[in-house]
Amino acid sequence: MIDADFAAHFAADWIAAWNAHDLDRILAHYSDDFEMSSPVIVQIAGEPSGRLKGKAAVGAYWAQALALIPELHFELVTTLLGVDSVTLYYKGARGLAAEVFFFDPERKVARACAHYAV
Repeated sequence: MIDADFAAHFAADWIAAWNAHDLDRILAHYSDDFEMSSPVIVQIAGEPSGRLKGKAAVGAYWAQALALIPELHFELVTTLLGVDSVTLYYKGARGLAAEVFFFDPERKVARACAHYAV
């Protein structure tokens, strides 16, 4: 079970890693074979399913996104706690966003789903 201390630490470090544009630090939060889903994957990576699997594929997508949005900055609004998941609600380059992170037993992200305000 995920506790509030873990969730707060994860949120702070995840936001800081993105704001530093440090791809290695960002990817350190994830398992090697994690799956990411996002409507932005369709636009940037050209993957019609909106899903990518593994650090290599997602890392390439995020590297492309960071290059396209050099002013990228996230501002955490709140952190929501689940049983084996954490949701970060934040302001980003596209406005309000929420990402749901599902953790494996080693407390690495095994699956993540990004959602954006319309």
